[in-house]
Amino acid sequence: MSPQLLLGAVALVVAAWLFACAETGIARVSSFRAEEAVRSGRRGSARLAQIAVDPTRYLNVALLVRVACEMAAAALVTYACLQEFDGTVEALLVAIAVMVLVSYVAVGVSPRTIGRQHPLNTATAAAYVLVPLARIMGPIPSLLILIGNALTPGKGFRHGPFASEAELRALVDLAEKESLIEDEERRMVHSVFELGDTLVREVMVPRTDLVVIERYKTIRQALTLALRSGFSRIPVTGESEDDIVGIVYLKDLVRRTHISRDAENDLVSTAMRPAVFVPDTKNADDLLREMQKERNHVAVAVDEYGGTAGIVTIEDILEEIVGEITDEYDREVPPVEDLGEGRYRVTARLDLGDLGELYDLEAFDDEDVETVGGLLAKRLGRVPIAGASSLVELPDARVLRLTAESAAGRRNKIVTVLVEPAEPPVDGEEEAE
Repeated sequence: MSPQLLLGAVALVVAAWLFACAETGIARVSSFRAEEAVRSGRRGSARLAQIAVDPTRYLNVALLVRVACEMAAAALVTYACLQEFDGTVEALLVAIAVMVLVSYVAVGVSPRTIGRQHPLNTATAAAYVLVPLARIMGPIPSLLILIGNALTPGKGFRHGPFASEAELRALVDLAEKESLIEDEERRMVHSVFELGDTLVREVMVPRTDLVVIERYKTIRQALTLALRSGFSRIPVTGESEDDIVGIVYLKDLVRRTHISRDAENDLVSTAMRPAVFVPDTKNADDLLREMQKERNHVAVAVDEYGGTAGIVTIEDILEEIVGEITDEYDREVPPVEDLGEGRYRVTARLDLGDLGELYDLEAFDDEDVETVGGLLAKRLGRVPIAGASSLVELPDARVLRLTAESAAGRRNKIVTVLVEPAEPPVDGEEEAE
């Protein structure tokens, strides 16, 4: 084998190794880290900041040079093997085996590991080569990307080899593992991605939980309801609770009564504002942008049949990103309160699967309902009121007694349910009370 060909192949592999390091390092250095390097006076930081302004351009250059070096090295190794071996097939097989091994180890694994471990140093060193090289190559990398787009079905890479959403999420997870960001920050970033797939119906307050006021009620009654419920925006209904005709704001009510005490006897319909209606299948992130643009804080969600499905506020959407938002007036009810001896106080919305876990059941569900409150209502055959109870048999033949405890809201909805072991009912004994 010719020494010149061997040295040329080795030099090309080393060049491909360096540009593979540059790719990984640049991809992992953000503009913020580049600005920090400039402020700290780091050597070469000016060129690094130039790359951070338009990283796609320099990534394309590094990608093009790396691929060219790998292909040239493969051609030299193939030519040398053809000279060394008599059989063409044998020479090609050896060349393929050698280049696969070299490309995987020397270009695939090693440089990318170094680039991930030392991204700032790698990107800074690469900037000395890539900045002048990008000037020399001009529009060639971008032109090749455009040609690739023309041959690629769909939208293609309009601005270069961007990372996918899955890769971005993986980078966020890696940053949390390396203690670059906190766990709460990682969750918030993931929540931003998930918000694009979240529908309004998943974040809205359902119609059954709404506090509403009829349009023929007075402003004084609306004020009383707002103060009693703690809500500053209340839907106004027309012929039925499914017919929302507007939204009344507590500030408007207070302003009206402050100007004139006689306004307390005016109809609430005279103080309401028009309601904004959106389909419950709308994406939550689109609705958030619309609310910001239109300066609207509440919208009425409508189902496919045109009926009211619920209402959604900006706070409901933001809670999908930052978590539950509470203030000094919110009373948080723990989902499960252990009372001892197998007795629990749970929220009516507790999932049946979570209830089963309290009693060491692998699976506990019902075909018709999903929550403890729904199960109690099903057993009673009516909407439960405070004090109503019923026996429920578990899959392992144990029996629980569910007792509705506290009620809240205008509809006296049950908030908590007492769950406790009970004796199986005797034949003829009434289960529900």
